[in-house]
Amino acid sequence: MNELLRFQPLYQDRVWGGRALESALGRTLPPDRPIGESWELVDRPEAQSVVVGGAFHGRTLRSVLESDAAAIMGPRFPAHRPFPLLVKWLDCRERLSLQVHPPADLAPALRGEPKTENWYIAAAAPGAGLLVGLRRGVTRGQFAQALAETRLEDCVHRFGVQEGDSILVRSGTLHAIDGGNLILEIQQNSDSTYRVYDWGRVGLDGKPRQMHVAESLASINWNDFEPDPVRGAPEAAVIAEAADFRIRRVPLAAGEALELRAGEEPRLVSVVAGEVAVEGDSASASSILRRGDNALAPYCAQFTFRAMVASVLLITDRFAA
Repeated sequence: MNELLRFQPLYQDRVWGGRALESALGRTLPPDRPIGESWELVDRPEAQSVVVGGAFHGRTLRSVLESDAAAIMGPRFPAHRPFPLLVKWLDCRERLSLQVHPPADLAPALRGEPKTENWYIAAAAPGAGLLVGLRRGVTRGQFAQALAETRLEDCVHRFGVQEGDSILVRSGTLHAIDGGNLILEIQQNSDSTYRVYDWGRVGLDGKPRQMHVAESLASINWNDFEPDPVRGAPEAAVIAEAADFRIRRVPLAAGEALELRAGEEPRLVSVVAGEVAVEGDSASASSILRRGDNALAPYCAQFTFRAMVASVLLITDRFAA
């Protein structure tokens, strides 16, 4: 089997979402709804990616892993184990809530799952930024006082971003995303989020959204001050390295190629700029990945990705150990 696995997106309504996945990525979205997230690759009880095209067409990711885990993930990957990553596009028309994900040592007691995630900025409106970590010197007591006085923005580290920037947000890091950002989020397979503040907003039902203040205060890393983003650059680089995955940014000039060899490890291939022709994909004689596409290159397969125009790929690996 030498097939690149692609999946049907799962679109999610979000109060802070918009229509940028339509205008920026050329997607066909459900009409008249604020689409904040597209779940590109997911293997969870409440949500399953479905393969599009090839020998596995119409099957869920869970079904494919249960029958072909060794070919897809490598010979040591247990077939019952969930796929380790969750991949999303985020259209942040408005600012997201101020939130945190539980660290691994506390997650079971809080009935949650740890969630380290990386944000790659595919597009940013002028003045858009990210809020990640605490301002230097802010204490838990000062934070609690600011929360009571609804001035938490004074406590959070904010910085401007532009296309090509990225940042690794570890479990326990306080964070929010400004409006005006289009982001590819690659994360641990988790859906545990504790909101500590939501800027006075109500949900799509017109009611205040649920907050998780106690869980948030227990989860926040109170020594996580002013982390630095990785700024966009023209050269190839590792932009994120965590215990559960690694992400490399690979720019390709028109005509330049990247080869992924068989028998090494599975890789996630994400096109964040341009488009590439996929050589060696037996599922299609003329396979192309365009900006916004995410595909899984199985352990057993080998491909060459040749840039049709100047392109940027994100290659995620080291998640199948």
